[in-house]
Amino acid sequence: MKKIALVICAIALLGACSSSKVNINRTAATVQTAPRSEPIYYNGKTYQLDYVYVEGKGAFDMKVSGLGPKQEQDAMNITTSALGYFVCPDGQHGRIMGLPIYVERKWTVYAKCA
Repeated sequence: MKKIALVICAIALLGACSSSKVNINRTAATVQTAPRSEPIYYNGKTYQLDYVYVEGKGAFDMKVSGLGPKQEQDAMNITTSALGYFVCPDGQHGRIMGLPIYVERKWTVYAKCA
């Protein structure tokens, strides 16, 4: 009796495995190009990050408010980190294009996913 119950259970398990279909969809990851404004918490302070995608450059125009004129490295760190978090597909990071510019109490950085 026990052997018959084991055989029935084994057949039921094998039947369940063979009858289920699993579809795996693989789609290309895309960059999120919608404009965005986010408060960014960095090194104990909150800064404002605004960015918009510039079609002609294939990059994001990113502006960081709240940093001083000597905080170029902080501006670069904030923009590349935020770009990788909010915009780039998994496995990609933000990459700076050119040098950051400090104008009217804002750092402007052009960056893209790479």
